Amino acid sequence: MSKETEKQRWQRNFADLLQELRVAQTGVQILFAFLLTLPFSNGFTRTSPFQKDVYIVSLLAAAAATALIISPVAFHRALFRQGRKPELVRFAHRMASGGLAFMLISMVSAVLLITDFVLDRPIAFVLSALTAVWFLTFWMVLPFARRGWGDDDIDDEDDNPRTLAGD
Repeated sequence: MSKETEKQRWQRNFADLLQELRVAQTGVQILFAFLLTLPFSNGFTRTSPFQKDVYIVSLLAAAAATALIISPVAFHRALFRQGRKPELVRFAHRMASGGLAFMLISMVSAVLLITDFVLDRPIAFVLSALTAVWFLTFWMVLPFARRGWGDDDIDDEDDNPRTLAGD
């Protein structure tokens, strides 16, 4: 059986990226919706100036994340049927990475806002820092630490007829 062509690889990469963006988009949209409604809740008037500043950071970061995570769709519409899939995949990868960075900022800021509202500030800072470490561990440290993990297995799979047949 033949290996995929470069065009097929770019198409597969784009399809994979779109699936990933669907997951991220849902999460950031839920967070953004929550943040948009927060000022209209009864307890928001009791927030301190610091908490309002943290809220603004979280809201703007969620807006930036939303824009970046959705931008590959607009880019795809602009480049549709122009044979520029490699450019589209590279752009979408950068936008997705930037969107995840802003999503991290928004999530940690939202945790800081809420924990500062219900707990003492030093505890809120500790919990927010732990949240940042938790996200960074799963979004950056582990993926980058495992980038080359399984490379030998990929070479073996290419030679295995069962793998090529889709088993």
